[in-house]
Amino acid sequence: MNSILLDTLHGKETERPPVWYMRQAGRVLPSYLKLKEKHSFWEMMQSKELAAKVTLLPVYDLGVDAAILFSDILVIPYAMGMGLDFTDKGPVFENPLKDIITPKFNPQPEKLNYIYDTVDEIIKIRPADIPLIGFCGAPLTVLSFMIQGLGSRSNFQDAVIYIFKNKKQIKRIIDEVTELSIEYALNQIKHGIEVFQLFETNAGLIPNELYFELFLPSVKKISKAVRDTGTPFIYFPKGLGMGIKEINKDICDFVSIDWQTPIEKARRLIDKEVGLQGNLDPRILFADKKSIEKELNKFLQFGRKNKNWIFNLGHGFLPETPFENAKFITDWVKENL
Repeated sequence: MNSILLDTLHGKETERPPVWYMRQAGRVLPSYLKLKEKHSFWEMMQSKELAAKVTLLPVYDLGVDAAILFSDILVIPYAMGMGLDFTDKGPVFENPLKDIITPKFNPQPEKLNYIYDTVDEIIKIRPADIPLIGFCGAPLTVLSFMIQGLGSRSNFQDAVIYIFKNKKQIKRIIDEVTELSIEYALNQIKHGIEVFQLFETNAGLIPNELYFELFLPSVKKISKAVRDTGTPFIYFPKGLGMGIKEINKDICDFVSIDWQTPIEKARRLIDKEVGLQGNLDPRILFADKKSIEKELNKFLQFGRKNKNWIFNLGHGFLPETPFENAKFITDWVKENL
């Protein structure tokens, strides 16, 4: 495949950094919002035709260099037998772990088969030069939702308390989440994804030391399983702060930097063998184009000096982000970096 993203991930120098966005297949696109008027999120996810269409919408509408699978990080607990519903207010678990003394799971990996059907469909209809990024949620992030029992409008206080109170039990649950996550990742690869990203969006919930003790070993296991297949592995530890200085080639090929850490500082802190991804603050997209361009100009010098860099946001697109601004930054990156 002639892909600027794959070339960058494999260490080849390219004329500009590749560009794609977290949460690009969804809320920012008028074409997606029209589909959402007729179909629920869960319905779109479970229909291979709809999920494939949504996955590819940003390729055509924004002009990004890669597609990322339209799915959700909580399909793992869903496949572990936890009752899960995707509501208008976000995902909700029927029986969150915080209410269960001794959680027991009934893993049903076949519940994920519909996702592999979607991957097959995407591979069949995508443009020839567009790689497909697969993903799953990292164990702390997935566990945060499993324990808390509800969606993104939570500060996960109950989850953090549960982790501090139940370290021995947490280790067992981490192992179960990790095992199924590895099976899920390998099946995505088997069906044709070319890149894999692990989303640890709640890395900042607990102290770095506790994160490294309880959760980083799991990240390394997932990473090794993916990379042993020859698939590039991107790790996104949002909120890890100064903990990023511990990230090296043993953990990932590229690390995605959140908007709280300047990209130049991240480059100084992180192992030079690890490529960077990021990290425009998604909130700047609500400003006028002149202000956005001023912010983008800060990346010019960095882009000239660092060829192992993928342009992305420091987190996903926010709801009601103006589509025209998302298109503006995509075009700007292609023309100026």
